[in-house]
Amino acid sequence: MRIAMVSEHASPLAALGGVDAGGQNVYVARLSEELARRGHRVTVYTRRDTDRLPDRVPLPGGAVVEHVPAGPPESVPKDELLPCMPAFGAHLARAWHREPPDVVHAHFWMSGLAARIGARPHGLPVVQTYHALGTVKRRHQGWRDTSPPERLRIERELGSTCARVLATCSDEVRELAQMGVASGRVSVVPCGVDAAHFHPGADGTSVPARRRRHRLLACGRLVRRKGYDQAVRALTRIPDTELVIAGGPPADRLVRDPEARRLWHLAHRLGVADRVRLLGAVSPADMPALIGSADLVLCTP
Repeated sequence: MRIAMVSEHASPLAALGGVDAGGQNVYVARLSEELARRGHRVTVYTRRDTDRLPDRVPLPGGAVVEHVPAGPPESVPKDELLPCMPAFGAHLARAWHREPPDVVHAHFWMSGLAARIGARPHGLPVVQTYHALGTVKRRHQGWRDTSPPERLRIERELGSTCARVLATCSDEVRELAQMGVASGRVSVVPCGVDAAHFHPGADGTSVPARRRRHRLLACGRLVRRKGYDQAVRALTRIPDTELVIAGGPPADRLVRDPEARRLWHLAHRLGVADRVRLLGAVSPADMPALIGSADLVLCTP
């Protein structure tokens, strides 16, 4: 099959740890690579955010990343990219006129909008994975949610017009139903785990030594909505336990990171600063051993 992946802000080539670069980037990269290894022709379309990259870049396994000119060729916060989607979609329409894919897989709601613009003239089926829903984000973040006001309406429209919605868990199916997306249009496809990479007994030479009897581990982008502050507060009730947080910028830049500073200040105020360790960005190769070193891996908030 010819498969088009649309991932407007989450490039498979991005350096992980930034505010807008995390799990979705990894998901799109690995899914594209594995589909290509199985004989499919996979092209990932992502917005050009620098003029220093070539138009097309190969991924392992044979997939290709194509940089789409939509908006300025510079880093733009993802919540400010909506005005760029018409140009993104127009580029897709032109590309797919020359060589139409068999199926389009859109990742995130703005990618879904661009994919719909590009696919509609050619009658191409679009599969939508949201990765996050605006209703959930608004419910839990309130006034801190910086999503465009159009997000909820567009997400509902995409769920009702695409060929299929791929939800990553059953909770998402229920949330989509409350949005008006019929459950019959939705299939649950969990994100999955690469068991060849994440396995017991991974080399642990790079893992920092324990400072306490027990270790809690939290992994992900270093942003407020990840809820790491809840884990810091929990330490006040758990003796002889350390909290290790992996993610964010490189360790030597943590001192300038606003969320890192917020967590450090909170830990000092609660009297647990000596038990909180921020590692910054951790190489994917080192993550299996780091996870294996923990007594408990936290999913917050």
